[in-house]
Amino acid sequence: MTMNGPIWTMGMGPLIQGGTMVSKRVYFEGTDDNRLAGYLDLPVDSTPAAYALFAHCFTCTKNLKAVNYISRALKREGIGVLRFDFTGLGESEGDFSDTNFSSNVEDLVAAAKFLETEYRAPGILIGHSLGGAAVLQAAADIPSAIAVATIGTPADPRHVRRHLLDSMEDIQASGEAEVELAGRRFKIKKQFLDDLDGVRMQATIKNLNRALIIFHSPVDDTVGIENAARIFQAALHPKSFISLDKADHLLMNAKDASYVGSMIAAWVRRYVT
Repeated sequence: MTMNGPIWTMGMGPLIQGGTMVSKRVYFEGTDDNRLAGYLDLPVDSTPAAYALFAHCFTCTKNLKAVNYISRALKREGIGVLRFDFTGLGESEGDFSDTNFSSNVEDLVAAAKFLETEYRAPGILIGHSLGGAAVLQAAADIPSAIAVATIGTPADPRHVRRHLLDSMEDIQASGEAEVELAGRRFKIKKQFLDDLDGVRMQATIKNLNRALIIFHSPVDDTVGIENAARIFQAALHPKSFISLDKADHLLMNAKDASYVGSMIAAWVRRYVT
């Protein structure tokens, strides 16, 4: 995937205000000039002490409940959050079947440049599930980011292959296949699998050179807790781990998601505020 043309063409929609936060609808150019849609969540009565960039989970969107709750918790602590839909998902343009892990990383870099140009460069990268692997990979190309938080993240992005096992033979033979993920149908192409094979995540984690905090549930049945151990072992200090006792992978319980947001805000003050 290549990125062409200007990276930051911004559009603004109406402000959505409530309680201690305001959300701005924003647009910017991502992979292959596709317009990506997001929300910039800001504290109402103060200038953000720092900005965070949030990467959602595989085939999810910026509107996942957990993303909203985490963002709200961060805003209460004075941290602005940009959450957006990756290419081909949610309200963003593009064909999902033409995307891959590398294009997600490129979308994150584009989002960081948008923030830097229009507001302030992100000091914090947050990723949920495969989005966590994407922020680990993207960090090297986002120099402003000095802190990274992962939530239920696989130690190797190839972990996503487990969700495609029933269709793997068709993908290899025909070059693509329709698969059902979280109750929705998606076209997965062989190029998606080939791209995963080229990622060297252990070396990426070892050379991260950022403060790292890892959140993971010991009962996560989508991405096992052993993945958190592998990330922690590969990373150099400063690194931290917080167990999300009894939480599910998608953090559907609002208390679990809010807890993650509050802990990130408390931890990151040491580095960016």
